[in-house]
Amino acid sequence: MEKVYDICCGIDVHKKLIVACLRTGRKSELREFGATTKELLKLADWLNESGCEMAAMESTGSYWKPLYNVLEASEIKAMVVNAQHMKAVPGRKTDAKDAEWIADLLQHGLLRASYIPSKEQRELRELTRYRKSLVEERSRELNRLQKMLEGANIKLSGTVSTINGLSARNILNYIMDGGVFSEDVFKEMLRKKEISYHLKADPKQLVEDLNGVLSPIQKRMIKELLKHLDELDVHIRNLDDEIDNFMNPDEKDAVKSICEIPGIGETSAKTIISIIGTDMERFPSDRHISKWAGVCPGNNESAKKRKSGRTPKGNPVLRSTLVQCALAAAKRKESYFSAQYTRISAHRGKKRAAVAVAHSLLIAIYHVLKDKTAFRDLGSNYYNQFNKERKANSMVKKLMLLGYTVTLEQAFA
Repeated sequence: MEKVYDICCGIDVHKKLIVACLRTGRKSELREFGATTKELLKLADWLNESGCEMAAMESTGSYWKPLYNVLEASEIKAMVVNAQHMKAVPGRKTDAKDAEWIADLLQHGLLRASYIPSKEQRELRELTRYRKSLVEERSRELNRLQKMLEGANIKLSGTVSTINGLSARNILNYIMDGGVFSEDVFKEMLRKKEISYHLKADPKQLVEDLNGVLSPIQKRMIKELLKHLDELDVHIRNLDDEIDNFMNPDEKDAVKSICEIPGIGETSAKTIISIIGTDMERFPSDRHISKWAGVCPGNNESAKKRKSGRTPKGNPVLRSTLVQCALAAAKRKESYFSAQYTRISAHRGKKRAAVAVAHSLLIAIYHVLKDKTAFRDLGSNYYNQFNKERKANSMVKKLMLLGYTVTLEQAFA
């Protein structure tokens, strides 16, 4: 096989041990290093002195990140490779053999590098992912609060639209302080504007729903839950400010551009930009970014027979964000994405339809960012422009089966 690199290095990364194999022509040199910063700098100096052209390592957990940062700071070209793409030969599994195998594959150009963004974008990713985890934690806490209230026979969710809103919080604070809810209390809270006039239940039903039985332990737990929810809200707001301050002007412009696409809000747009960036030149086409995100149909064909077409594994945060945006876009009845969701969900199910719409959203995002153009919606009537005669005949047959006589007349030329 043809050699791509004369001098390269394969690195097997572990939590406390790093094994490096420097390949120079046909000669190999193995060295072991620790995982501390001092040891990583020694590894970088060794590679610089040896004239290493490229280094490759497995994407093992998060252990590759400090090594990649050191190599990047030392101006040593490095690639991170999916471990599934370079499985070692069976029966030869040692740290030294793994490093030698990575170096051998790298030297002959048989490794495919994973997409690693710039340091600034990686830090922005950390911020948006942490914010996402806090939002998920807040959702779990709200579910716990709902279960506790149901266990105490307090039907708060049937009274207010959200149990974390201002009206719900004032009602809970009154109950936690030992108050008994009555119609007079309801009128007084309305007068003080502590609760909304537009609640889901009438005053009589409200009194019946909110007078449950709370033990002292349950009250204590609910108070801790409410306190934790307030703390999470503060942390999420602080992260929102930090993300706004950290984003550069190009990223902010990109967020505004993709916010014009139906279903994509500002928070989701920031998460998407933090993952894919603003430079689309790294993805040759929209098919490549769809495959990388894991929202396109998979290819599995043998003997001219197409087997499972399930979507491939991709970036989990990007995929989940796109699916959430797709479900929001499906509710915009005037948009193309709503028509696409309705059309696919009728015969393929709602989950497949959501992934299909997420795929279309990512394609739109790709072209908006790459072509520097504004988004143009195809409209909810897009699919009605095709096969008009066949669709008309199908509708006529359905009406005839219902006992109607139909005469078709073209409304306009």
